[in-house]
Amino acid sequence: MARTAIIVKSQKEQKFPTRKYNRCPLCGRVRGFLRKFTMCRICFRMLALKGEIPGVTKSSW
Repeated sequence: MARTAIIVKSQKEQKFPTRKYNRCPLCGRVRGFLRKFTMCRICFRMLALKGEIPGVTKSSW
C-alpha cells in the first residue's frame, strides 16, 4: 500500500506533462500498471478472479 501523501501528490496537476505517471486507484501501486484496465496487476487479478471485470476469464488450455 502506497503512502497517502504520495497518492495525493500524484493526483495533483504536474508542472510538465512528462512528470505524470500512472498509479492504481485502488491500492496506489505504480509498477505493474495495466493501462487498458487502469489498475495494477495485483488488483486486476483479484477482481478478475472474483468476476467483477466483465469480459475477462481465466485462461486454460
